[in-house]
Amino acid sequence: MFNFSIARLPHIEFGAGSLKKVPDIIGSYGSYILLVTGARSFTNTSHWQPLIDQLKQRAIRWQHCTIAEEPSPALIDDLVKTYSNETFNAVVAIGGGSALDAAKAIAGLLKVKRSVMDFLEGVGPELPYQGPAIPFIAVPTTAGTGSEATKNAVLSVQGKQGFKKSFRHDKLVAEYAIVDPDLLSSCPPSVIAANGMDAITQLLESYVSLKSNVFTDALAISGLQAARDALIPLYRQDGELAQHREKMAYAALLSGITLAQVGLGSVHGLASPLGAFFPIPHGVVCGTLVASATRVNIQSMLAREPDNKALEKYAQAAEILCQKHFSKSAAAFTALIDLLTDWTDELALPHLAHFGLHETAADKIIANCRGSSMRTNPIVLTDEEIRQVLLERL
Repeated sequence: MFNFSIARLPHIEFGAGSLKKVPDIIGSYGSYILLVTGARSFTNTSHWQPLIDQLKQRAIRWQHCTIAEEPSPALIDDLVKTYSNETFNAVVAIGGGSALDAAKAIAGLLKVKRSVMDFLEGVGPELPYQGPAIPFIAVPTTAGTGSEATKNAVLSVQGKQGFKKSFRHDKLVAEYAIVDPDLLSSCPPSVIAANGMDAITQLLESYVSLKSNVFTDALAISGLQAARDALIPLYRQDGELAQHREKMAYAALLSGITLAQVGLGSVHGLASPLGAFFPIPHGVVCGTLVASATRVNIQSMLAREPDNKALEKYAQAAEILCQKHFSKSAAAFTALIDLLTDWTDELALPHLAHFGLHETAADKIIANCRGSSMRTNPIVLTDEEIRQVLLERL
């Protein structure tokens, strides 16, 4: 329990108003940057022009590119080719998970000048990445993926032959993660819901991961407590919104730290093929599956591995999220699954059929779900158990 290894983390600047620190941080690396944002999520806010004015005041020059959807390897290769002759001092991403992942990959490839397909896990030659990477600065505008704290850039190709895989290396970790909860104020309710459930799923899955340890458990518990208190009222726009945004930004950051250290589980194992074969946003996959996946994990362990330590952790998670002591583990398991189901319903997360998924596709999903995330699930699920997770949310 007390033997653990923690991989590299970014220098983290957290707090309302911390966006104002970005120009000086950029300036410490040089005077020429590639600025990566979402299509409109940041540039249409009141934060954009003051940032641009501050960059101009410091004589910092920039090129600006936008990421309108989940990035593909082809998009990354095109952008790297476009900017390969530029001498950027840093790549700065301000946006959601897609913008951060794209920028992370670009920063890793601008000096390498090879296709990202050469390094992508599970496809292509999987060459060892040696760098060098350009310094990467991450500024999240959503609270969900935790990409600001991870070493992997998730890239997707959608369709029948699609895939969702990671370009992953310690050299890709951001130099700085600047987390300003005020940037969440532009998120619509649907984004708050999907990203918030993504963070909760990442915290819960890393908490019960086969690689979990006392260090990551402490972070996961703290993140779960914050998300428990903030997600639903933030979605409802009820109460002290600044405090809710702060807690959700904190929960998302911790979810990125814990997943980067100890891995995830069955929900994220399924999210890879589901997001590749169907037009399902990643956060929606997590939110719609976490209750059913938790139920199947618990039932499978009770049936085949009743001494699995993750059962005790699921009971502890129930007490954390329900804020109630349970004298019997069975009652805790039921309460946890019921709470996750209630949140999924209240947050209006759609069923998988909404995106065109039919039962006939289950075999293909199952055949492609046993990647790195599934390998740290607390129990090896059978194909039929995985099918249960999917069918429950059709």
